[in-house]
Amino acid sequence: MTGFLVLIVLVLISVAIWQLVKIFDLTQIGVKPEDNLQIATDNDNKVNGYLMFAFLGFIYVFMLFSMIKWGPVVLGKPASLHGPEYDNLMTISMVLIFTVQIITQALLHYFAFKYTGKQGQKAVYFADNNKLELIWSSIPAIVLAVLIFYGLYNWSDIMFFDEKKDDPIVIELYAKQFSWEARYSGKDNVLGKANVRFIEGPNSVGVDLSDPNAQDDFVVSELHLPKDRRVIFKIRSQDVLHSAFMPHFRAQMNCVPGMVTQFSFIPTVTTADMRNDEAIKKKVDNINKIREAKSALLAKEGKPALDSYTFDYLLLCNKICGASHYNMQMKIVVDSKEDFNKWLAEKSSATVAVAVKNDAKEKAASSEEKSTSVKDSSASKVDSTVVAETPAVK
Repeated sequence: MTGFLVLIVLVLISVAIWQLVKIFDLTQIGVKPEDNLQIATDNDNKVNGYLMFAFLGFIYVFMLFSMIKWGPVVLGKPASLHGPEYDNLMTISMVLIFTVQIITQALLHYFAFKYTGKQGQKAVYFADNNKLELIWSSIPAIVLAVLIFYGLYNWSDIMFFDEKKDDPIVIELYAKQFSWEARYSGKDNVLGKANVRFIEGPNSVGVDLSDPNAQDDFVVSELHLPKDRRVIFKIRSQDVLHSAFMPHFRAQMNCVPGMVTQFSFIPTVTTADMRNDEAIKKKVDNINKIREAKSALLAKEGKPALDSYTFDYLLLCNKICGASHYNMQMKIVVDSKEDFNKWLAEKSSATVAVAVKNDAKEKAASSEEKSTSVKDSSASKVDSTVVAETPAVK
């Protein structure tokens, strides 16, 4: 309601200003009719030409400012094997975009200044020029074709691989509003079948426990990956369209309800090594300075301070999937081979099958306790009734 009232006030103010401008025009005494024709004069055109140059300067200055101000915000070195090629393609694209932008903007604003309208001057008109059209059509087509083929080459190199040669580990990423879960394929390295109809209790991702391959699958809320070993992600969604986005690994794939999508990469930098990277250290220090300033303001309000930030790889959702979309993230830890195997040994015993069996036992024990409690309660009532009635019988 407040927003609607503000909108009405703004509209009324705009109408009032418009009416005042009309009144101002009507009250101009002594103005020659030829000076109020609202037709651009040679002087007007010249001023507009200079303004075009001023705007060109603004574009270039703001571009340089943006590069200096926000350039350090970029992710930095990639943490996957295909990451450098991905970044190389991005760099080539951005260099081309900046080059074309600088040249075309300069020509556009220069021509706007050079060919400003003058009284009595007529523009040269011609219907077409086959030579010019061939040039300005061929150059973008060739450049785009090169970029597209280079991108397809990189995409094919990422998506197609030899499973036998790479010895991959298979992990399922399960998306739901608003969290992630990861299911590991266990010792057999084969994910068991799954379906949303089987979701119940500890079986939070719907594993089909009748499938022999599902018996050693286990689910975690923190994703661990081995360095220098290929990881194949099988990606599912429980509810709406999500997108599994791992920015430092230059990886992203949509999570589509009702189907399984796939993405694969080889992590190349452990979490510990990335935390020691100089660029990451600078970013962490900057973030903690911002947090310290914010914590000081919170302390004045009697609120708890913010925790110190530590770098972690993250799995994010890159689709606006609902009100808590921003909370949909999971920590990723890239371990050395030895640390990963140790972690895997600790987690592999807590399988979904074991969790379901334990849950069933707990429910059965709880049910038995309730049943025993009810029987004891009934027996107690019978005993009290007998005690109460015995004197009357006598």
